[in-house]
Parts: sequence; structure tokens; C-alpha cells
Amino acid sequence: EVQLVESGGGMVQPGGALRLSCAASGFTFSIYDMAWVRQAPGKVPEWVSSINTDGGSTYYANSVKGRFTISRDNAKNTVFLQMNSLKPEDTALYYCASPHLDLWGQGTQVTVSS
Repeated sequence: EVQLVESGGGMVQPGGALRLSCAASGFTFSIYDMAWVRQAPGKVPEWVSSINTDGGSTYYANSVKGRFTISRDNAKNTVFLQMNSLKPEDTALYYCASPHLDLWGQGTQVTVSS
């Protein structure tokens, strides 16, 4: 089955950190760019970050640049999002996605609150 499964979300205080993981299966993970997208309640989805096939090129939304780091492990078919210095406005449902396949995971909730 072709799927993406996110994990690692949770509740954290402002200034805290979380590491999201996304496990891919059912397709050749290493030949596809990957991305993270988030959606806050009542808002449209927001692209967060992308990474190319070998991890050599990464891209970030201005809102997370310098705080978030995307990476991937092609041997483990997994993409990560390290989130540091979290802010309340980072609260959202975070999705892993393969844009070329139009494939999305089910999402993992991140809540930043004191």
C-alpha cells in the first residue's frame, strides 16, 4: 500500500522543540522530493518546507526559516522535520507529502501552548 505515516507531534511550551517523522511505504521513496505542509484551525494549508531526492537542497517558508530543519534518510524511507524555538503560531496539523505523487499522510498534531 502506498502511504505516508507521520508521527512525533504533541504539546510543547513556547520555545520548546519537537521532531516529526514521516515513514513512507509502497513507492520508491528515494526518487521523490518530499515536503511538509501544515494547516491551522480555520486557515488554508501552508507549505512549510521541502527537500530534494538526496537531501542536498532544502527550502523553507519564511515563517520557519532558521527554526525548522528538514532532512531525510533514504535507507529508512523516512523524512524528518526538526522544529526548534516553537511559537504558539506554529500550532497546526502537520502533513508529510510527496508533491509529485499527490500523496499525503494523515497528519500529526502540534500544539504550542503555555
